[in-house]
Amino acid sequence: MARINYVELPIGNVAVARRFYADAFGWTFTDFGPDYAATMTGDVDLGLNGDREQATAHLLPVIEVDDLEGTLAAVIAAGGRVTLPIFSFPGGRRFHFADPHGHELAAMVPEAS
Repeated sequence: MARINYVELPIGNVAVARRFYADAFGWTFTDFGPDYAATMTGDVDLGLNGDREQATAHLLPVIEVDDLEGTLAAVIAAGGRVTLPIFSFPGGRRFHFADPHGHELAAMVPEAS
């Protein structure tokens, strides 16, 4: 079943944001390069995206699905608009879309283990 498993925040400075969430909540982060860090709890994780070229304008909820291409087709058929086509990232593949109200979300499938 599809579920929100990740929330990505567009941020200006990964180190500052990382320190804030670690100090405030005791969270630990894994670095994925200089512009990205994420919690890796396996529940609903938080990503800190400091890459200005890939950062969204707002918080990005990410929905884990079983079939990325099928979900892409369903999103389009339901009236969604693709804002970023399917791409690979460390941990899987995803695409971004806007719902009919303009909210941007992402759908992703994890890497096969």
